[in-house]
Amino acid sequence: MDRVAAGLSRTGFRPGDRVLVATGNTITFVECFFGAMRLGVQPVALNTQATTAVISHIVGDSGARGVIADLAVVPRLADLEGLPRHRWAVATSARGWADYDALLGDGLVDYAAFDPPANAPAFVAYTSGSSGRPKGTLLSHAGMLWSMHVAERLGRLPADACAIAATPLFHKNAMRGVIKPFLRAGATAVILRSFEPRLFVQALSEYGATFTSGVPAIFTQALGETELLRRLTFPRLQTIAIGSAVVTEALASAVEAAFGASVKNAYGLTEAGGPLQPPGDGRAVPRGSVGVPAPENEVRLVDEDGRDAAALGELWVKSPAVTLGYLNRPEETAARLVNGWFCTGDRFRRDGDGFFYFIGRSDEMFNCGGENLYPKEVEDLIARHPAVADVAVAPIPHPAKGQAPAALVVARAGHALSEAMIKAFCLANGPAYAHPRRVVVVDRLPMLGAGKVDRRAVQVQLVEASG
Repeated sequence: MDRVAAGLSRTGFRPGDRVLVATGNTITFVECFFGAMRLGVQPVALNTQATTAVISHIVGDSGARGVIADLAVVPRLADLEGLPRHRWAVATSARGWADYDALLGDGLVDYAAFDPPANAPAFVAYTSGSSGRPKGTLLSHAGMLWSMHVAERLGRLPADACAIAATPLFHKNAMRGVIKPFLRAGATAVILRSFEPRLFVQALSEYGATFTSGVPAIFTQALGETELLRRLTFPRLQTIAIGSAVVTEALASAVEAAFGASVKNAYGLTEAGGPLQPPGDGRAVPRGSVGVPAPENEVRLVDEDGRDAAALGELWVKSPAVTLGYLNRPEETAARLVNGWFCTGDRFRRDGDGFFYFIGRSDEMFNCGGENLYPKEVEDLIARHPAVADVAVAPIPHPAKGQAPAALVVARAGHALSEAMIKAFCLANGPAYAHPRRVVVVDRLPMLGAGKVDRRAVQVQLVEASG
């Protein structure tokens, strides 16, 4: 990390400059991410699976002065137009690119360490783009340190703790949930270069993992390794955090049974960290809930008229971890940051015991014949079917209702599913307006690089299937 900082300094980088990092899931990513920040340079982690158009947008929008990349992981970067002048290639070589070892230099670490002033940006995290073009979220040194200090006050991780990072490091969840807390505690983080279900299951056992996290899809695939799960044991595994998509009761129960660890339904945002988590008083979190307000986080529910709501509304969050704003987007920053409160755009229900339940994105709501409906409401209904492993819902045009729900579903291993079965189940177990008018059974859901469901791709696929 010091050698990265010194190399950037020798090249002329100064606090406030930015550098793109596209190395995939490697230790080099960790070196570059934190090394840049030691100099006050803001790393911008590129989604290595993003399209050329998205990468070009981030290159231009970030105003980065340099890029560090593994061109074997992101080959389309080699000849991409508009890249900054300073380019370093990891492990491979290409014309116009210097070698990463040249950046590291001969080991001298002569640079002025950065002492961040209040609200100095530490890095730029681009959103996944699931609801539009990726936005550069400015996150501060102070907010990152505050988050770690709060977690440590609740209980520092033991040095023998071990976490498996199976999701992309360019996504904030992997860094916040695994890399930062485990390395800071002197514990162990095991980085998988890419997700492969057999390797993931083996790593959990071989390294004596105490924690891991990910999206539902990776655990659905891991459960398919039935022979391996029968043979291996996971005696140290305590907690598995699953989030970024609907977590069905069937999936949570199956994961707990297979690995002998408790499943936490996780909720977090690029712009505000993890404002909700399990309570620290020993109360069990009800299935489907993401918990209660995390320590030292302020949260509120706000209704459509901007007034505080007791049980149902948009989640607003206030804490030092909240974003400083969106890069180059002053109007959107002003709309989402109101007197220090970050307006998440996520709708929640709060029960009488104070537990929060995610309902859906405000901008995903659609009207079906006069009824306001969120995709997650239909997803939760379909997910109750015992043969369903995964599901994504989107609205499609309907001649009488205007819009109506439709669904992509993935069957559990060894189970058969049909459109008629899902429709009948929904009509028998939920309101008629919420039943999907079209159901397509698929092998897997379309995903964004960060492991979230690509809802635009889901809707396109369902509209095309509906003729």
